[in-house]
Amino acid sequence: IFQLEMAGAKEGRLKMAAFTQLLRLRQVCADPRLLKDQLKADHSAKWLAFREVLDEATDGGHRILVFSQFVSVLTLLKHELKQQEVPFCYIDGSTKNRLGEADRFNDNEDIPVFLISLKAGGTGLNLTGADTVVHFDPWWNPAVEAQATDRAHRIGQTKVVTSIKLIISGSVEEKVLELQHRKADLLKGLFEEGDAASSSLSPDELKGVMT
Repeated sequence: IFQLEMAGAKEGRLKMAAFTQLLRLRQVCADPRLLKDQLKADHSAKWLAFREVLDEATDGGHRILVFSQFVSVLTLLKHELKQQEVPFCYIDGSTKNRLGEADRFNDNEDIPVFLISLKAGGTGLNLTGADTVVHFDPWWNPAVEAQATDRAHRIGQTKVVTSIKLIISGSVEEKVLELQHRKADLLKGLFEEGDAASSSLSPDELKGVMT
């Protein structure tokens, strides 16, 4: 981005470059295999952390909802769970029968994990079969995360629900958490802007989130 600035690039191009780099920073926090597919699962700090959460939860008879905004992350998690022969349910934007998958999870206590795309399954589902919620990557709007957690806090829930966020320290994810409450409008511009070039954010504001 600095090189583009020195070369006299226009603001639109600088914004596109900044948005691209920001996406990569978020992806490498979620799972470095999204950027380097030759890496192994154990290179992912979040996968290692989640595996500990999963082992402790299943040992204690708990069941988990796992939310991510990246379908590519959920795809990796599906692969790892299959490798370990852990049963799971799954919803993303392409799922045709969301309620059917929710019923399958609620009705079968032998399924310990439900993988869910934040946008596709963050609202409208009753998932009281779970008592643990894992947010695999942070979202700018805490209300959206709360709505997702509420999938387990529905009528009929008889257990205490535990919510866990997996955050990479010293990363852009920590910066998102810092900004969540005091600069919600800025974060909305970062993560819900359909056209980066038309964003009201300046290149300096974009760089500030990444440094």
